[in-house]
Amino acid sequence: MQITLEYWNTLANQTILISSLLSGFSITVVANLLVSDKKDKLTNKILKSATLSAGCFLVTVFAMIQISMITTPGGYIKNVVAKDFLIPRIIGMLTFMIGLFSLTAMISLSGWTKSKKIGIFTTAVGILTLLLIFMTMIRISF
Repeated sequence: MQITLEYWNTLANQTILISSLLSGFSITVVANLLVSDKKDKLTNKILKSATLSAGCFLVTVFAMIQISMITTPGGYIKNVVAKDFLIPRIIGMLTFMIGLFSLTAMISLSGWTKSKKIGIFTTAVGILTLLLIFMTMIRISF
């Protein structure tokens, strides 16, 4: 089964929206941590995961913009085939997945700044979030 260019265009546009929102969220966390007075190892790990998440989602946005531009009818490339946007597709999906891992790591680590109980809770939420996201991304037939 071959995926149509229209489908790739819609998928790219939806991924742009999702990645833009998640990138903005991650950048907000980065900005807040940069002005924070906390300088411990845990805060630095959260800052690193938020920065990685923001960067990956930004790369995803621009990779998907490339796919959107290529697959838009009447665009600048004529007679487009799926291999014309193989590199942006690979980069976009890879950075999207790394961004998701980094974002859930940030969620998981955040509670440990308050207490052990809250840390355990946020870690469980982070793991559950990642599992549920992956469950929605794979096709399961019953």
